[in-house]
Amino acid sequence: MKRGLRKFESALISGCAVLSLLAAPAMAQDRLPIDHSNLPDRPDFLDVGQPVTSLDVALDRAYLTNPALLAERARLESIDFRLPQARARSGLQMNYEVGYGYRRDNIEQQVGGSLPRAGWAPSASAVLTQPLFTFGRNAAGERTASAQIDYQRAALRAMEQQVLLQTVSAYVTVLREREAVRIAAENLALLERELADNSFRLQARDTTRTDVDQVATRVELGKAQLLQAHRAVAFSEAEFLNVIGSPPGDLSPPGAPPLPARSLEDAFTVAQQRHPILVAAYARERASRAQVSIARAERMPRVDLRGRAGVDTNLFGLDRLQQTSLRGEFVVSGPIFQSGALNARLGEAEAANDADWRLIDQTLRETRAEVSDAWNEWLTAEGSLGNLANAVILAEQAHSGAVLQERVGMRTTLDVLDLARDLLSAKISHNQARATLHIAKVRVLAAIGMLELADLVPGRPQLDDVRHYNRVRNDGDTPLITSVIQSIDRIPLGSQQDREIRDPSAALLTPAVPIATPAE
Repeated sequence: MKRGLRKFESALISGCAVLSLLAAPAMAQDRLPIDHSNLPDRPDFLDVGQPVTSLDVALDRAYLTNPALLAERARLESIDFRLPQARARSGLQMNYEVGYGYRRDNIEQQVGGSLPRAGWAPSASAVLTQPLFTFGRNAAGERTASAQIDYQRAALRAMEQQVLLQTVSAYVTVLREREAVRIAAENLALLERELADNSFRLQARDTTRTDVDQVATRVELGKAQLLQAHRAVAFSEAEFLNVIGSPPGDLSPPGAPPLPARSLEDAFTVAQQRHPILVAAYARERASRAQVSIARAERMPRVDLRGRAGVDTNLFGLDRLQQTSLRGEFVVSGPIFQSGALNARLGEAEAANDADWRLIDQTLRETRAEVSDAWNEWLTAEGSLGNLANAVILAEQAHSGAVLQERVGMRTTLDVLDLARDLLSAKISHNQARATLHIAKVRVLAAIGMLELADLVPGRPQLDDVRHYNRVRNDGDTPLITSVIQSIDRIPLGSQQDREIRDPSAALLTPAVPIATPAE
């Protein structure tokens, strides 16, 4: 009999240890990466050593290789594991305890007195717990985890939009600075021709040394401007490499993406539903609201089903006998007096939730301001581009005419130089406006929350970042038991819908520049 009990004790201890090891693989298995099955099937697609020649390739490489974006995707995967952790609180929990310690027992005798017994003895136990009703504690914990995942997914969307906007900006900026070099070189060549012409006229005593010196001054300034333009190109190409991870090659002109909104008010409507920062603000409020539910539930009792199996040593009599026990019970537990700690915790959670609710209003204000600024910048660039193109043509005509008039004495050298400066200014402004127009249009897409890879590269879908979530959400779960328990536990909780906007300024109209929206 004694040998059999010792075998039972050893089996229980070993079984508890094995159960603790078997519980880990459900959560510690190899992490499944984000699905890349929808990527283009080109062997050189991610060869970052190959120079970029088109905006599509630049966007693809930045989207797939940008370290900040890769870190944000990994962070989302880490947050995905919070949901199975929260769901596990509603499922079966088994723990074991093994000990070996010194005991001293005094056993009362029927004839009076007591019989002392002392010695070293082993013990082992396994406890199985199944929560039945926690007044919303566990269900609110699951809501918190879901809201945190929504928040991080919105943060990933915001990072994706930021990287795509930076990619477009870097691409267009390189084109702009390279064109600026060409403009500066043309300006220098024009001034050098003017210097040669004035030097020839000085030899013919048709002009003065002062005129020649004026032109020479502008030539030196033109050389300095060309050097500065080359420096700007080098800086823009370095930023291109920083954002995209590949050097720029012979870049082709980018195509303009279509806008889904026809008016500023339409843009506000889209932004209120899609802007990732606003979506994150709503998710943050839901998470803190769930914390309020947890703080309220902490003041209530909870009901658990608990089972216990154990092996202990009985020191009764002369022999140390092994005794086993199996016990099952319904346990109701709850706080009685916590010196005001639970009320303080609830007050803190409610105040934090109110702050997050107010931050939704502030985020909406900032989103509307961002949309308005991007929209007006686009309209201004669109409206001024034609004016600047005409200004370049007129400035070229004026300068050419002034050169001819100078040769017959109708214009001074200073007049020609001033017109050359106007021509340079017009070309620079037109070059900047073309770049600003494209970036502003993409910035509008970012401001309304619709700057996605599929919007810029037709036919290219987003990476599937939900696949990992769907795979791990039920890890270690007992689906039927957990679902039933959680359905019961949600009964005391309130609504999970997003809160209403409380800011009265949300109904006010935002001014727009008085320029007609260009037809698409």
